[in-house]
Amino acid sequence: MFKILKNQFIFALFILIIGPLYSQINSEIDCYSIIAGKSATTDNSVMLAHNEDDYGEYVFNFYKVPGIDRDKNQLINTDTEAKIEQVSRTYSFLWIDMPQLQFSDSYMNEWGVTIASDQCLSREDKPELVDGGIGYYLRRIMTERAMSAKNAVKIGASLVEKYGYNASGRTYCIADPDETWMMAVVNGKHWVAKRIPADHVAVISNCYTIGEIDLKDTSNFLGSSDIIEYAVKRGWYDPDSGKKFSFKHAYAKENSLDSDGNKPRQLAAINFLSEKQYKLTDNLPFSFKPLGKVSKEKLMMILANHFENTQMREEEDILNDPHHFELNTICSSGNQYGFVAQLRRDLPAEIGYVLWIAMKRPCIQPYLPLYFGVSRIPASFTHGEHEKALKDHFADIDRKDIMKQSAFWQYIGLTDASDKNYRELHGFMQYYKAKTEKNLLKNQALFEETFLSLYSVNRNSAQEYLNNYVSEIMMENLKNTINALEILK
Repeated sequence: MFKILKNQFIFALFILIIGPLYSQINSEIDCYSIIAGKSATTDNSVMLAHNEDDYGEYVFNFYKVPGIDRDKNQLINTDTEAKIEQVSRTYSFLWIDMPQLQFSDSYMNEWGVTIASDQCLSREDKPELVDGGIGYYLRRIMTERAMSAKNAVKIGASLVEKYGYNASGRTYCIADPDETWMMAVVNGKHWVAKRIPADHVAVISNCYTIGEIDLKDTSNFLGSSDIIEYAVKRGWYDPDSGKKFSFKHAYAKENSLDSDGNKPRQLAAINFLSEKQYKLTDNLPFSFKPLGKVSKEKLMMILANHFENTQMREEEDILNDPHHFELNTICSSGNQYGFVAQLRRDLPAEIGYVLWIAMKRPCIQPYLPLYFGVSRIPASFTHGEHEKALKDHFADIDRKDIMKQSAFWQYIGLTDASDKNYRELHGFMQYYKAKTEKNLLKNQALFEETFLSLYSVNRNSAQEYLNNYVSEIMMENLKNTINALEILK
């Protein structure tokens, strides 16, 4: 009991000191990612879990973009003045499109390269940008061209070094079926990347997590050649201090590393998974060995967490709406979607790479399997052709009127209704979510076995079986969501 009270006192003191400072940074930033190496998971797959959080009422769309032969003489017209040379072929990919937003799309390509990101504010106030720099197109171009996570880092690095990154800062979480990297970029032309060991897990919550670096060790680190020199020049690092250079302590915006909007969320997942337990006052690790093998179900549970079973919430407060808690929770009011990418090398890409996606709010919606091999998306979950979607991404149009048939208005409606009556509806929503997920996870092996049997005989039949399987799941979930919303009305 004394230990619990002591921890609560430390946490309360932490909030009193750091809370006001964090509100000066941004109280509406809470994307979240977890990466697990293939030796750290129960099925030897690489896993990337991500909650995409953006404040406002948005819809998102799924697209399956085919591989395309390109004219190398063409230029990519970006959302800035930068024009980027095209390549002879771009790879096929799944695209989660968040219209209007610059840094919210997620991708998975035909090589299993999967990319999501978390905003990380930097202290850079004198960025070097060419032609307006690059932002939105950075992850898209990495997805179109990369055959591995490390290859994606190098492609992204060449663009950042040429044009400069046009936002404060960000960490791109990049996975493939063999390894995983985090690439931290800073406003301007500085960046650094670190590989997550295969038997480790890494957690990030909107602040840089890469600390000490060794750019001579190119198997585990990559980065700007002057990353330390520039920090010394700006007065962010003193080589005579006796301390080793730490990227996050040198380049992060003041107070972002220990803010109450970031650190409690990072701590919660680390302590759920790590063999070592940490305190809020600790310097949290970039990555760590998990206590036991990590499953996709465990990652789904964490993405849906509101500090239940942690020192951050009082037991009697658990039944109150957690999405408007005084701290940013992992599953937050800003959730637009959550996913767990499962990347398996020992299966054909069509089913080896799968996005388990929760629409809108991971705590009340089940994770549905979107296999990479789908060739069509149900009409309610997409809008038009992918070429036009890219062209219109930043267009100033009334999307609510255009996308009246979008499934996501139903998910938004159910989320709003659930928040208004959280205490009464929580049990019902949790029951439906758990029952649906249990059936889907149980059926995964049978579906994949049947697909492989068809695949070995007739790939067209296997393709149609896959399309129908995914479509039926998505449409059934939409039907159940509409029915629940009608009942609540």
